Amino acid sequence: MIERNEKAVILAVDDTPENLDVVKGALGAQYVIKAAINGMIALKIAQKGSPDLILLDIRMPGMDGFEVMEQLQADEVTRRIPVIFLTGESDREVKQRAQDMGAAGFVTKPIDGTMLRQTVAAALMD
Repeated sequence: MIERNEKAVILAVDDTPENLDVVKGALGAQYVIKAAINGMIALKIAQKGSPDLILLDIRMPGMDGFEVMEQLQADEVTRRIPVIFLTGESDREVKQRAQDMGAAGFVTKPIDGTMLRQTVAAALMD
């Protein structure tokens, strides 16, 4: 549970630094933003820091967002962290897979700051 005077911690995971900059710009005033450039780093940060929410890119080299989500869900420490998928994909099957995996939301790229803020706020309220 987040105390009233504490900022929620959001872990943003994306292999493109510019996308991480957009997330920081859109959310940095309201939340503490941690960043990871790949799935392995994200899993380590989530395991140690237990963020309040994860923004997770789907298409990344090495370990994609779906693989990261599977590992988050398999770990008792991280399984309850809400995940919002970020992607340039508009394929209905990709969105359905994200929903089936229990995603708290889905934001398409290019990232719209207003939509991102609304989606994050809704996910943190649940």
